[in-house]
Amino acid sequence: MGVTTRRRLLPLLASLPSLAGLALLCGPALAIETDRERLWSALATPGHVVLMRHADAPGGGDPADFRIGDCATQRNLGERGRVQARRLGDEFRRRAVPVALVLTSQWCRARETAALMAIGPVEDEATALNSFFGRPGERDAATVALRRRLATLPAEAATVVMVTHQVNITALTGVFPASGEMVVLKRDPQGEFSTLGRLPPP
Repeated sequence: MGVTTRRRLLPLLASLPSLAGLALLCGPALAIETDRERLWSALATPGHVVLMRHADAPGGGDPADFRIGDCATQRNLGERGRVQARRLGDEFRRRAVPVALVLTSQWCRARETAALMAIGPVEDEATALNSFFGRPGERDAATVALRRRLATLPAEAATVVMVTHQVNITALTGVFPASGEMVVLKRDPQGEFSTLGRLPPP
């Protein structure tokens, strides 16, 4: 492995969760459901959360002059990503999945994904969902914030969709999602969440 490749991998490796952290949420990898019909059926019932990586945005990371609130300084959705987001919204509607709330990071590619899906009221959730890519020291605090936010969701609520970033999802669940992929969480009677399965992007 060359020096350049190692340098590119270091931020990603540093963002991955510890094995102990993974065991708290996702359990054995073989237990993760991949049957699309079962997962969509589950989402039609209360007590589920979708952790979604924003739709396809060409490139990686963000420019050095990145600023929240200024999309011109960020890596944004491409046309493929916009199509993905619209198709996902269509799938929620086709399957009549009730959505109580859509939460999103403040990154423009996440906000645009949520807006194009058009499946429910959208709110920013900066502390729990903003990316920490390239800043591995923020991983633990962000993951704790996401766990706390999940704990506030009522068990009887319809599905909540959280549009966020790969590093956030991987830190919590151990799943490395593709752009536009959804990881489905289920809340148990004690208020704890487990990873139920993953739905690939359209």
